[in-house]
Amino acid sequence: MSPGMDYAPKSSEETTVSSPPAPPAEPESNGVPSVPAALSDPTSKPYYNPRLDPTNYLEGELSWNPATRLRQMLARPGIVVAPGICDGISARCALEAGFTCLYQSGAATTASRLGQPDLAIATLNDFVQSAQMVCSLDPTCPVIADADTGFGGPAMVARTVTQYARAGVAGMHIEDQVQTKRCGHLLGKQVVSREEFVTRIRAAVIARDAIPGGSDFVIIGRTDSAQVLGMDEAIYRLKLAADAGADVCFIEGVRTKDLLESTVAALAPKPVLVNVISGGLTPSFTCQEAEDMGAKIIIFSLVSCVAAVHGIRAAMRSLKKTGTDFDSARGMDPKAFFEVMGESYLRNLFMAAPSHTAIALTPQ
Repeated sequence: MSPGMDYAPKSSEETTVSSPPAPPAEPESNGVPSVPAALSDPTSKPYYNPRLDPTNYLEGELSWNPATRLRQMLARPGIVVAPGICDGISARCALEAGFTCLYQSGAATTASRLGQPDLAIATLNDFVQSAQMVCSLDPTCPVIADADTGFGGPAMVARTVTQYARAGVAGMHIEDQVQTKRCGHLLGKQVVSREEFVTRIRAAVIARDAIPGGSDFVIIGRTDSAQVLGMDEAIYRLKLAADAGADVCFIEGVRTKDLLESTVAALAPKPVLVNVISGGLTPSFTCQEAEDMGAKIIIFSLVSCVAAVHGIRAAMRSLKKTGTDFDSARGMDPKAFFEVMGESYLRNLFMAAPSHTAIALTPQ
């Protein structure tokens, strides 16, 4: 385990990332190197599944399958914008606004379901139950879900992939923090060895490939090592993850435009995901700015839950002060609220359904 550090060395954070040669193996533990030869050997063959080659997703109509649709979006021009949702209301609002991909944030899920901070408190069941609900609202809309560290060893990582895929999730990211993790935009993080990180990625890929029928589920490798061990190490870890089968690379806490651009260049042709949190480690890049820098996915993890805190706080204070919720309702009556929750869809669905033959109540 690498020791937690408040900041990475200045030189590694403020210099442009190149494509460095493989760093030396981490210190030996009981005489066993933390990076086996198979991982550091440049001649070792990286994972390749011809069925999942991006060129297979360039043409044709967008699939009804959310995982396939996400792969199509990744293979085609344009950045994938996924707002962070925290519950059914925020998911409905994101869909109403026209977003075509959603992000189930671990921090937002922990806050909305448990009322707790992002400190490895939520369980796999918490995440899966939330995902089942979100994915059911529009089964064709891809949902990318946070999977933290995979919730355990390789067997649990595999179980996480299976559970997420069954819930309808299109893709998930798994990180290299220790299991007692914390939000990626907080300081004091700790990361596992390269070997353990790659083992997590491999377990996820093996589990995905074992799903009957050939799943398109997207595996996203995330590293939090930039603030702990420096940018060069973070890039190297993501290259290992890509070789192990990660479909997308996610480097948390990219501090500058130059670092994001050099990260994208170093990891090409793998797509890169950037996480923007207002006031966090990464600047508040716009979607267009991120696309211009080469990022393929941009997520706004806390956009819904932070807005919810502001809105609910204001409503509660108004109610406490005035004794009525009239002002905070802003004219939204129950009918208008239920419309946002999909009432018209259900009403039209049942109106269009064929009538059933009445059941005779008199015994024949």
